[in-house]
Amino acid sequence: MQSLDPTRRVFVLKLLSATHDLTLATLRPDGYPQATVVSYVHQGLILYAGIGLDSQKAHNIRQNNRVSATVTPPYADWQHIRGLSLGGLAEIVGDADESAHAADLMLFRFPQLRQMVHAGSATWPGSVFVRITPSVISVLDYEQGFGHTELYEVPSSMHGTY
Repeated sequence: MQSLDPTRRVFVLKLLSATHDLTLATLRPDGYPQATVVSYVHQGLILYAGIGLDSQKAHNIRQNNRVSATVTPPYADWQHIRGLSLGGLAEIVGDADESAHAADLMLFRFPQLRQMVHAGSATWPGSVFVRITPSVISVLDYEQGFGHTELYEVPSSMHGTY
């Protein structure tokens, strides 16, 4: 498997910026996967999503932090399908500064949230932020041919920081 190069990183970042929702797959205690759609933001290749503090997703991540996620922006026809599938680690954000940063990113991308939470607050009652750090990314790009995929390892130097 090849490392994600700067050119493909730009492609991945454009896809992440073009999409507001991802499907997050976690592992339930009984071993079955659970896939849930969540809205997200990103800082470089680090993704953040707000989830319920007591949600099944949160419980799953606390028990096993290996996750998968998919992102597919809208497309006009099959010749223009592009998307990502990633595998990585998810962590419930416990640091107050990082939580505030994730909250700021969410409020900037989803201004309608201001009506639901206190602006500038790093804590949203009943919610926590989850940080998703990808280890591998599979890029789907039908513009290069039907079913065209490329698998990349994501070096930690490419993640970025908050």
